[in-house]
Amino acid sequence: MTYLVSPTIRDLTAPPVAQVQEWIDQYQGNAPMIDLSQAVPGYPPHADVKAALAEMADQDDVFSYGAIEGEPQLRQVYAEHISQLYSTAISADQVLISSGCNQAFIFAMMSIAKAGDNILLPEPSYFNHTSSLTMLGMTAIGIAGDPARRFLPDVADFEKAITPATRGIAVVSPNNPTGTHYPDELLNDLYQLCKRHDLALIIDETYRDFCDLDVVRPHGLFDHPDALDTVIQLYSFSKAYCLPGYRLGAVTAHENTIAEMAKITDNIQICAPRLGQLVLSRVIPHLADWRHENRMEIAARRSAFRTVFETLRDWSISSDGGYFGFVRHPYSDRTSANVAAVLMRQTGVLTIPGGFFGSAYDDHLRFAFANADIAAISSLPERLMSMLV
Repeated sequence: MTYLVSPTIRDLTAPPVAQVQEWIDQYQGNAPMIDLSQAVPGYPPHADVKAALAEMADQDDVFSYGAIEGEPQLRQVYAEHISQLYSTAISADQVLISSGCNQAFIFAMMSIAKAGDNILLPEPSYFNHTSSLTMLGMTAIGIAGDPARRFLPDVADFEKAITPATRGIAVVSPNNPTGTHYPDELLNDLYQLCKRHDLALIIDETYRDFCDLDVVRPHGLFDHPDALDTVIQLYSFSKAYCLPGYRLGAVTAHENTIAEMAKITDNIQICAPRLGQLVLSRVIPHLADWRHENRMEIAARRSAFRTVFETLRDWSISSDGGYFGFVRHPYSDRTSANVAAVLMRQTGVLTIPGGFFGSAYDDHLRFAFANADIAAISSLPERLMSMLV
């Protein structure tokens, strides 16, 4: 090339999921591959979703530009859904529809911070959050979680890390990669900390539909009457509605923040894809029972996953929940990338190296147990025990 590549982009790591998928062709076995890497729903969309997609794809208006902030009917339906879920009052003008939750995160960061600012993230942290901040010229400051508490962070550690350049705290609950659901008390303490320091609290709820079965609602942040003065909530429709290829997410925030994000949306892509938005606006109110059935199925897969590791003496689950198990591997002299590559090459089990979520976690692998059915999960002991590293 005769032109220069931005050093900011050049220095980013290659997409982590694409890196591990390169190992697939190296598989030497005959048993079916078990892909526990990228978090992909392990069952198809509801029949009503497929039917609506087919029906609406023939409508001429889905090919035109849509509203920048999202289709009005989806913004309204989603606002009503959030209001019911959290026993609060969210209006449609407090919702923006994005092309997936990663884009929602970027919109949130661009709306509250500029190059040179920093955002505090609990560690281990979702790699796309870290790389997105780097891409924007911002700094991700990691706050190590406590392994003894399923990697939950200490609020005091966040407060110590705040500088004049800090603009927010971003968490994922249930977490990626640990699966840990952040308890109300911790989230409330983070909320109060952000309020005291005029920071935003960004909460990515991509996996909220797969909380433990005894969780009535994911959190109580919206109980605060002025919650949206501080909280920016992010969501992905990919998991609960099995639509990852349609790239749809949502932001719930103060209406003034949504108006600022609309400027970003217009410059990046004008509007989110219309077809999926129109389908979701029709099906969200009617699929509550189906979503709950899937929640129970994922809980059953988690239970099977736990049973598997009870039989593996040298492997241990450090934390699990939502879609993921964060597992300590027994090969202390090897990097997690090396272990994951050998695991795929010899046994056909594809995972994400723990080191991708922070250098301190090279002794872990992330297993997306939600991807596989119970029969596949139950075959893991034989495969893991056969591995030679």
